[in-house]
Amino acid sequence: MNFPLTLTVADRHSMDAELDAAVTAAKAQALAGKRHGILVTRLGVDKFTVALSEAVPFGLTREHQAW
Repeated sequence: MNFPLTLTVADRHSMDAELDAAVTAAKAQALAGKRHGILVTRLGVDKFTVALSEAVPFGLTREHQAW
């Protein structure tokens, strides 16, 4: 997967499953570089981004509301 990754979800169940999969993939990529944390940003009711971020310390995942 290439990051940042933008997700548009249809319902609560798919939101949980898609975000879990995206964060798991981001963790694997972050572990390879050991420099970035993970930032999950909610852009709207059904839209999210999952990104590797230098602003988030390595080993942490942070959430941000941008809507």
